[in-house]
Order: sequence, then C-alpha cells, then structure tokens
Amino acid sequence: MREHNQEIDRLIDGWRDEMIETLKRWVAVPSVLGENEGEGKPFGKPTADMLELALKTASDMGFETANLDGYAGHAQLGQGEKTMGMLAHLDVVPVGDGWTRPPFGGVVENGRMYGRGTNDDKGPALAALYAMRAVRDAGVKLKDGVRLILGCDEETGMEDMRHYAQCLKMPDYGFSPDAEYPVINTEKGGCGITLVAFGGGEEEARIPVYAMHAGERVNVVPGVAWAQVGTKNVTAEKMADILKGLDVKVEAAEDGKAKITALGQSAHASTPEQGVNAIAVLMDALTRLGAGGESREAIKTIHEKVGVKGYYGEGLGIAARDDMCGPLTCNMGILRYDGHKLEIRLDIRFPLATDFEKMCGGMAVALKGTPVMCRFEGGRSVYHVPEDSEVVQGLLSAYHDATGLPAYAFAIGGGTYSRCMPNTVAFGSLFPGEVECAHMPDESIDLEKYFLTVKIMARAIEYLAGEK
Repeated sequence: MREHNQEIDRLIDGWRDEMIETLKRWVAVPSVLGENEGEGKPFGKPTADMLELALKTASDMGFETANLDGYAGHAQLGQGEKTMGMLAHLDVVPVGDGWTRPPFGGVVENGRMYGRGTNDDKGPALAALYAMRAVRDAGVKLKDGVRLILGCDEETGMEDMRHYAQCLKMPDYGFSPDAEYPVINTEKGGCGITLVAFGGGEEEARIPVYAMHAGERVNVVPGVAWAQVGTKNVTAEKMADILKGLDVKVEAAEDGKAKITALGQSAHASTPEQGVNAIAVLMDALTRLGAGGESREAIKTIHEKVGVKGYYGEGLGIAARDDMCGPLTCNMGILRYDGHKLEIRLDIRFPLATDFEKMCGGMAVALKGTPVMCRFEGGRSVYHVPEDSEVVQGLLSAYHDATGLPAYAFAIGGGTYSRCMPNTVAFGSLFPGEVECAHMPDESIDLEKYFLTVKIMARAIEYLAGEK
C-alpha cells in the first residue's frame, strides 16, 4: 500500500451532509438533450443551466473554472508539466417509464438517493469535484495539474468533447468515472444500424397497422412500445384473447381502432439482457395476430431475426465474442412506423472478434429475401489501454488500497468519454456485485458507497498526479 494522506478521508467524512444536499440540487435540473437555443445553449436550456450550476459549485469551492460555449466546462486544480483529467458528463437520458419516485427529486430512502443522474453521471462528477477539494485542502503536493471536465452531450453524440478538444488541449491522462470498478481498460466497438421497410395496403389487411412507436434513445432498452391497429375484422376483445400470456394491453378507441401497448423493462443498451425489450414484445404480439398489410412480412422478419434472437445478434448473422470483450450485443432502441415507412434503430456493441465489414456482410445475408433493408449509421472501433500502463496500475492501486478488494482490469460494452482523451480509462463508480441502474427507472446510488467513491477518486489523484 502506498503512503496515503489520512486527512483526505477525514475531510470527506465531514462533508457527507453537504455532498448529499449538493447532489440533490444537481439532480433537480432535468438536463435531458433539448433543441439548440443559440449561443451558450447548444443542447438546450436545462443542460446549459446544469453546466452553469456545476461550474458555480466548483467556483464556490475556489477552483478556476471555464465554460466552453455551453458544450462543456472544467474546474482546474494547479498546474504542472502534465495534466491529469477526469471526464464526466452532466446530461442525462430521458426519464422513461416505471418510476416509483420523482425522477428529479433526489429522494433519500434507506441509505440510497434516487433520481436521474445520481448514478449516470452527475453523482460521479460531483464525487470527482469533492475528491479534488479534499486533495487540495489536505495539502497534497502535486506534480501535475488536475482538471475535471464536465460535458453536456455524452448520451447522444459526444459533440461536447469534440468542441472541447478544438478549443483547448486535452489532458495527458486520466479516467472517466462513468462505468464500473475496478478499472475498465477496454471498451467494445459500437455502431448504429437502422432497419428499414415499407408498408401500405393497410385498409385491405385483416388487422391493419396504422402506427408504431417506441423509444427515444437508441442506447436504452425501451420499456414501452405501442401500435395503433384497426378493429374492423377483429375486435379489441378478441385480440386481447389471442394475446393472453404476453405482457400487453389492448384498448379500444371510438374511431374503430385499438391501441396495443407492449410492456418491457428498461436497461442500458450495453447490457440488453438485463431488461426486456418492449419492441420485441410488440413484434411478437403483431406476428401472433397476423397484423399488417404490406408491413406484415417486415414485422414477422423483425420478430424472427431480432425479437426472438435479439440480444446477441444471432438472427441477424452478426453474433461474435472473444475472451477480452465477451459477446456482441444488439438493442432495438427506437421504433417508428407511420403506416408507410417502418424504421427500427439498433445499438450494436461488438468485440475484437468482428468488425464493420463482417457485421454488414452477415446482416445482408440474414435479411436476403425479406422486405427489410439495413442502413449503416456510423460507429466506433474497440478501445484499449494496456493493463501494464502507469495510469491503469495507479488506479488499480487506488481502488485496492481504499477498499481492500481485489483489483483487476476488464472490458465493457458501454462507450465512455475515455476514448476522447489519451491514456484514459473508465474508473467507477459501480462496485462489483451492484445492480446496474443507469438508464433505468428509479436510478439510484448507495450513499455509503458513494462516499467511498469520493475517497477512491481522491487516492487516484494523489497517486497519479501527486509528488512521489
């Protein structure tokens, strides 16, 4: 165990109540992506307000801060030959369905705080800020500067980090507290694929499908999906009888139509097997009904190729895995149908064992002879930092020394800010054995583990940026 300044832990313990109240204020801001509102608000007013609040928090602590046109900002501690960076984000995914507590309430119950962003990523961002404060106030001498970069577009496109890098030199090394402990030194590649088909002839169909809808973000397993169908030939009551055993609701409307609502369980797209995809449930329901005109075969194809064999891409001919990254995962994140054009956006996370060319080829073969086409939307390659690097070893030591737990490096399917900066990995804040709740209803954090995270991050700063 390396020598540790014990004053750091004493300071953090004394700030517990303050940290809770500050995080409540941060969580209260609904910083979901919005429309560009002009200068300083490229991702909407709530996100701009959240950035201003975070930078004011840092400024009130005595840190030098900067706001880069509303895209991102930073808090700086000291200067040095190099700069250690901590990359966190302030934007959050939409609330979604299934909450039992106010999503922006910061409610504390039984040692947990609930709210969108507590886990992903406002809580860890604030933890990093308090870690900087503890290191400074404990009088730790630093050889490198330390900078907490706060972005506003991690959940949708990371345009914030591209803008930041255009304005300022990125730090030389560091971590992103936006995943799991101990250390994630490998991130799967990712790509977006849109499945496209065209419908029509609905009025002649036994059960016409006029509209379908699910999801707002492709990186979230949708918990609800719905379809508007006709009841001229089959009543809503008969449909409900046919669909017994599926988690769906059928509601008749006065205009001779019915709404079929499929229920699932939200989860992060990098671990779709932890949820239940409502689009898959809806495709199953419509297939059982034989619903749709010209869209009927497309619905059946999606059910068979993605719904039944959905999580790992077997039905699409893209399944792959390796020892470092594990299996490829596939999530149907967004569904839209207007009676003519059907689109389903897929979020695919893939290991080193495959690449874009192999996936596109496999998908083309799997969909040959069906009415479904695929459109490649772009992607990113696998990201890896060697386990024997100084930054990985320093973070492993910080984690082990603070917790006494085994320290090791591993791979994930999620994509973090890590790839936006050299020599950077994901570090925290979910502990081994904890249930992932990012992007889910009732997102929350265990407060005792949260305070421990602040101490772990302070050690990381101390070990990597401190004088030897």
